Amino acid sequence: GGSESMSSVPMTGYKPELNYNTVKEGHADYYWGMGNTAEAVANQFKISREDQDEFAYNSHMKALKAQAENRFQDQIAPIEVEETYLDENGKKAVRKYTVNKDEGPRKGTSTAILNKLRPVFAANGSVTAGNSSQMSDGAAFVMVMSEEMVKELNLEPIARVVNYAAAGVEPRIMGIGPVAAIPKVLKQAGLQQSDIELIELNEAFASQSLAVMRELDLNQEIINVNGGAIALGHPLGCTGAKLSVQLFDEMRKRNMKNKYGLVTMCVGTGQGAAGVFEFLS
Repeated sequence: GGSESMSSVPMTGYKPELNYNTVKEGHADYYWGMGNTAEAVANQFKISREDQDEFAYNSHMKALKAQAENRFQDQIAPIEVEETYLDENGKKAVRKYTVNKDEGPRKGTSTAILNKLRPVFAANGSVTAGNSSQMSDGAAFVMVMSEEMVKELNLEPIARVVNYAAAGVEPRIMGIGPVAAIPKVLKQAGLQQSDIELIELNEAFASQSLAVMRELDLNQEIINVNGGAIALGHPLGCTGAKLSVQLFDEMRKRNMKNKYGLVTMCVGTGQGAAGVFEFLS
């Protein structure tokens, strides 16, 4: 598992500091900013602004529909939080409330609204705040154990890790990492793309997601069926666990016993990762 609090990150990009040894060793290209890599992917793989905004809009619509149908309810552990604020008299006050759903999905958005946003990483670019994943806080946890331990403890496993793979790509276009990782993990697992019933893709940027889907000719109908990080947020430190939880729960709802699902993500500095799971429970 893992956690992430992007809202409290002290260095948000205004004063970045490079690791001297990394630069000295000739690896300055590791420091491509994520937004710049998204622009590089959009340019190299010819992903239009219109397609990016349409993809982002659909992510929000799928997430809103899933929330309305309570499809995330079994995945979320509600937490009580305290918030300090100024009341109507300007005095400090504290209120408590329960966080039990993601705050990212936007009911009022539309492609027309998204089309009006300015690019934020390149003057004539196509990547905007609207077609990029959100800065989010979050945490996720899964328990992994051997088959022997499952039997010893007499537990009912949810899923089986069939195989896992990581692959390296050029840091400048790190977003296409899954293009290298997915074929690798499928080969290791002895499976074809057609064997995969559901896919959770990290959806860092619309340009990245579209490039991955088009390069591998993935079935878009089975990818991020309840929305992705553009709508739900992208808490980096819990990405793998969070996507796995989403995959397992959706496979359960669809009665996909003994079917295969896939979790995949790009990784900053030039990586792709992918895992294949067999749903058991």
